Amino acid sequence: MSRLRRLSGRDVIKIFEGLGFVVHSQKGSHVKLRRVGPDGDKQVLTIPQHPELDRGTLKAIIRQASRFISISDLRKHFYTD
Repeated sequence: MSRLRRLSGRDVIKIFEGLGFVVHSQKGSHVKLRRVGPDGDKQVLTIPQHPELDRGTLKAIIRQASRFISISDLRKHFYTD
């Protein structure tokens, strides 16, 4: 069974930048990423820039991102084989 990787906020931001998101703004330790979807809709994710993200936080980010990106594409970045 695959396990959730231990990632930092910076790691997660780089993953989403590779998926087409760009850093839109930052307030404190929270970075807002944005991209425009194929239908012209704005897709926004907020990532805390902590040294290591809690598993619950990481799962919430994955759940939020799954509205825009297929879960199979997300799994290869966030879970071990």
